[in-house]
Amino acid sequence: MPPDPSSTSRAFSRRRALMLGGGALLGAVAGTSGVTLPAHARVAARGLARAFDAAAAKHGVPRDLLVAIGYAETRLNNYDEPSRTNGFGIMHLVKNSAHETLPEAAELTGRSESALKAEAGVNIDGAAAVLREYADDAGMSSGDRSDLGAWYPVVARYSGADESSVMRLYADAVYDALWTGVDKRGVVVDPTPVEPDRSGVASGPRILSSAVDYPGARWDSAHSSNYTSSNRPGSYPINYVVIHVMQGTYAGSISWFKNSSSNVSAHYCIRSSDGQITQMVRHSDIAWHAGNSYYNQRGIGIEHEGWFDEPEWYTEEMYRSSAALTRYICDQYGIPKTRDYIVGHNEVSSTPCPGQIWDWNKYIRYVNEDDEGEVVWDVVVDATSPDFSAGDSWDFSSWSDQKYGDEYGFNTPEPVSDPAWYSADLPQAGTYRIEAWYPANSGYNDRTPYVVAASGGNQSVHVNQRTGGGQWHRLGTFSFDGGYQQVVGVSRWTSGEGYVIADAVRISRLE
Repeated sequence: MPPDPSSTSRAFSRRRALMLGGGALLGAVAGTSGVTLPAHARVAARGLARAFDAAAAKHGVPRDLLVAIGYAETRLNNYDEPSRTNGFGIMHLVKNSAHETLPEAAELTGRSESALKAEAGVNIDGAAAVLREYADDAGMSSGDRSDLGAWYPVVARYSGADESSVMRLYADAVYDALWTGVDKRGVVVDPTPVEPDRSGVASGPRILSSAVDYPGARWDSAHSSNYTSSNRPGSYPINYVVIHVMQGTYAGSISWFKNSSSNVSAHYCIRSSDGQITQMVRHSDIAWHAGNSYYNQRGIGIEHEGWFDEPEWYTEEMYRSSAALTRYICDQYGIPKTRDYIVGHNEVSSTPCPGQIWDWNKYIRYVNEDDEGEVVWDVVVDATSPDFSAGDSWDFSSWSDQKYGDEYGFNTPEPVSDPAWYSADLPQAGTYRIEAWYPANSGYNDRTPYVVAASGGNQSVHVNQRTGGGQWHRLGTFSFDGGYQQVVGVSRWTSGEGYVIADAVRISRLE
């Protein structure tokens, strides 16, 4: 028989409801459309545009080319922290064992490296000086310098890559920005159909599809000193996929993994613009990506182009391409397609990677997308249903308009066994898809555990309830026996912070 719903506490605390709702109310006000940029932001935008104009005029480098390089490198962000390859500023002036545009810029401009790192205008001027130096080295005349297409070999050299295939990846990204145009942070480049002169940059070796583990990927090997040769899964089982964001560009990361002194690598790199995938380490070998030997030995590392705090890098193309790759890896090695096995770098090492912008709910949904059969039966259980049960410690709220039904449960995270359970009378044994619905708020838990009581034993799926509210989120597909049973629980036992929310689940039988 279903649990008696009268045993569930419905005591509602207005104080706790206000605590739950306050953050969302502030967010709604802050997100109101039509807000005018503050004066200091407008001044900064004008200053950035003027900095590009001044550097271009001073050094005889096309202004639109300078902007396109800055856009391809950082989306015109003057980041406070260096990139993975120790690059700085909007123009990503670099100082590492293989590439030294930062000290080159300091020598050419007479400005200190610290100023070139920190001041946007100085950084842009330094990059323009380096580009002009490269143009002079290439013997470009004043006529050549007025031709955007003729700068292609100079841009390729600015990448710092040793191999022509990687140089082309970088330069092509810059010229793509010229083709599509730029309108960012008050800096505008109109779309310009430039035909680059690639004759000065060799096309690189032909990439053999037989070299890759994932069909459709291109192969470009990391340097052999940056990973450990092995014989996985014989030597170690492959149990995890580890998600990273590069803090840099696609071409830059590929180049860095090929640098013998970088001591880092990943199995795959994925490009933001179109989801192109480059494999750099074979599955059988151990890439050095996790900062954790256990996860290095047992994981596949996937790097994604972009920076933690710039949403523009996180494209639909990259998400879908990466999800298809992860799905393939999980199917190949029997890895469950859940958040306990598809993890962020920050979950296995002390790092912010892949950052707060990464949309885990969408990503896991995409990873599981092709696993569906036809839905032949389903049921929704919410916090007002007689098939929902929770102990006296749980409170209930109707505050959020993202809720599924009339109200939802909430509780504080504690290391106790006190879950809220959703039960259902499953028509027969088989495969069921489990989805969760919840309201989202910055005060809710970023790692809420959903405990799926599958026939083979409980499986935990952690969900970030701070984002993606008011919609169904796939927890995965699981095997169940038939009959009435507890199907999914929301646990309080989590290392995450904020209230855990128990709203609704949808249980669907698949054939």
